[in-house]
Amino acid sequence: MTRGQVRRRLSVNWWQYFALALLPLLVINGLFGEGEALAPILAMPFFIAGMASMFVSLKFFGGYKHSLIATKKALDTADEPAAWIALAAQRRSAMLVASLPAWIGALAVFVGLEAVPLVLLGLATAVLFYLYRIPRQLG
Repeated sequence: MTRGQVRRRLSVNWWQYFALALLPLLVINGLFGEGEALAPILAMPFFIAGMASMFVSLKFFGGYKHSLIATKKALDTADEPAAWIALAAQRRSAMLVASLPAWIGALAVFVGLEAVPLVLLGLATAVLFYLYRIPRQLG
């Protein structure tokens, strides 16, 4: 596989994981957002937990950054395919962790979290996902 094909595949995977992160929030809010809240007292703790979950991704971002550096060093060597595979694996786990704010927001719909905090949790996930785009320097 050429470097361009790998980059395209990683780009498609990025969009797939982005959809996997945000679709539960959008679907659950669309289906159950107007329903009766199960425990409204838990809305604020869910929001705080969702925002705090952004900090969990710090450890994973460090690993992703190191994988990016290793891939950059491995370009045009025999280790390049293995470096791309390692980068994809590291990125996959990091993006799953970056999905936590939106997923917690999806659960928070059931306890009555309002629209503005839900949008903030979705935006937090989008910002974290933006960090995991493959830089052009690796092209």
